[in-house]
Amino acid sequence: METLSENRCFGGVQGVYKHASTATGTDMTFAVFLPAEAEHGPVPVLWFLSGLTCTHENAMTKAGAQGWAAEQGIALVFPDTSPRGDNVPNDDAYDLGQGAGFYIDATEAPWSEHFKMWTYTAEELPALLADKFPLDMSRQSITGHSMGGHGALTLAMALPGRFRSVSAFAPICNPTNSDWGRKQFAAYWGDESNWGPHDATVLMQGNGFDGPILIDTGTDDQFGEKLGTEAFAAAMAAKRQEGQIRLQKGYDHSYFFISTFMEDHVAFHAEALWS
Repeated sequence: METLSENRCFGGVQGVYKHASTATGTDMTFAVFLPAEAEHGPVPVLWFLSGLTCTHENAMTKAGAQGWAAEQGIALVFPDTSPRGDNVPNDDAYDLGQGAGFYIDATEAPWSEHFKMWTYTAEELPALLADKFPLDMSRQSITGHSMGGHGALTLAMALPGRFRSVSAFAPICNPTNSDWGRKQFAAYWGDESNWGPHDATVLMQGNGFDGPILIDTGTDDQFGEKLGTEAFAAAMAAKRQEGQIRLQKGYDHSYFFISTFMEDHVAFHAEALWS
């Protein structure tokens, strides 16, 4: 693992790191914020999964999460959204290829060699974090935005017992019935029969999540029809799932929206992480 930068931040340290990934076959960059408490022992972990076109840097610099995490004494992890590099396949569209890994493992050429973001996020990066940082991996929660909200919800439900709480900002909730999902799943997985359990609404209709959920979506979100919020809300209600879906009047899909409600989300996760 190579340290790219480390900066003092709210009494802790915001670092950016790079390592060779066996899952993706590329170098991967990620960021970790450690609060001051990490100097004295392992601290709980909150993951933030970013959305389409983003890298580790977007949420790290725009979400305003570090101050609230420092106040609660929890670490933040910001992974990248896809493999990158000259030899990594890409597409001219912003919603496929580099920057659009969808937190799944591709099985179709040309994506299958490098696009293994499920394995990377669920297995390889957690193992590296546990080895290299003072993190209490028995206390993890997860959040994300848009495509990253999709990843947060699916990881939380597909890995029971891993995360104590899950939240999301304007998540893609029903990708198998959305323009943001059907296109990418067809490219990465081929025939629809191979798409697997990577739809948050389908997972909610199944076992649901063994903890609390918080979702915020803006009423003026310019991508609202692509998100499938209504389908997920219906699945939550039918399941009697513990949680809240809040429609925030006048807010859109941007980081202005995310930063406005970040304090709520960090406090929500801190309650679960420290309980």
